[in-house]
Amino acid sequence: MTKRILQIIPTLDRAGAEKQLCLLAGGLPRDEFEVHVCALTRGGPLEADLGAAGVPTTIIGKRWKLDPGSFRRLKKHVARLRPDLIHAWMFAANTYGFAAAVACGVANVVIAQRCVDPWKSRLQLALDRAMARRCRAVVVNSRGVRDFYVQHGAPADRVRLIPNGVAMPQPPDAARGQLLAELELPRNSRLIGLVGRLWPQKRVQDAIWAADLLKVIRDDVHLLVVGDGPRRDQLRRFRDLVRIRDKVHFLGQRSDVPRLMPHFDVLWSTSGYEGQSNVILEAMASGVPVVATDIPGTRELVVSGETGFLVPLGDRAAFAKQTECLLNDPSLSARLSTAARERVQSEFSVEKMIERHVELYRELLGS
Repeated sequence: MTKRILQIIPTLDRAGAEKQLCLLAGGLPRDEFEVHVCALTRGGPLEADLGAAGVPTTIIGKRWKLDPGSFRRLKKHVARLRPDLIHAWMFAANTYGFAAAVACGVANVVIAQRCVDPWKSRLQLALDRAMARRCRAVVVNSRGVRDFYVQHGAPADRVRLIPNGVAMPQPPDAARGQLLAELELPRNSRLIGLVGRLWPQKRVQDAIWAADLLKVIRDDVHLLVVGDGPRRDQLRRFRDLVRIRDKVHFLGQRSDVPRLMPHFDVLWSTSGYEGQSNVILEAMASGVPVVATDIPGTRELVVSGETGFLVPLGDRAAFAKQTECLLNDPSLSARLSTAARERVQSEFSVEKMIERHVELYRELLGS
């Protein structure tokens, strides 16, 4: 008999945790699991991916942090569905999903913590701690996230480390010259990619400073910033203030990042904190050398000097220096790219991520 799994997540935007949920929901063996997805706040672009995979999706429509109406709707949905296991992802879905599970008598609850979260208040951390002590398992995607939540009171024996998984990309469907023409860039351009939400965590201003340093020593480098967010206008003004409008290009939210990625000469990640970056994994899988901040989570992906380079947080000169080394030394770039692809294939495949979740579900469900 198949077991019914309800996955709950705040939105179905095209972001890291949401992508992992969709890969998992679409990849769980159908002869063993009947999968349903519930978006607590709103849907998003990934609804189409779930629909194509045959996964039913429900939107609850939460509007405020404390929204009794949406909790009633979620509780009604859980009571009607009667899942054997609820797997909730991230704080809002964890709290609402856990409470609905308790109210409806669902014994098997898994919560997922996806990032080191220094922004959380004492109350939020207390709720995390209480849920961790009462749920069956806490899934984390990196040792850094595990350590953060264990330090804040999660029982270590309930925390399960399941790294993210990424699919190995297909060969690029666009020639580099075509892409450069679309972006109205010179044919000799060297491209640095930065992909992510434009908000304080990502420290995009550091990348703009580093691009300004690179401009001093070479004229062919262009930084492509892919993504959107609340800091967009402020970052644009900062770019214009340091007078590198011709070298830093904001491309906005894009649905074709897999098309862009193989044409980056280097990927930058300037984040101040991460759980485990899908973007870094996708770059490594595409054979793009990575220069990233040396922070928990990221240092589990990038072995500095072997699969990319790690630099101190906020060190813009180090970003520029390591990038210049890669651009000037094709053999070094190729060696790091090959090692990065092999690392992703062996340790961070979608198949391994799904397999580890299946093992956890079987254990909790007693099958």
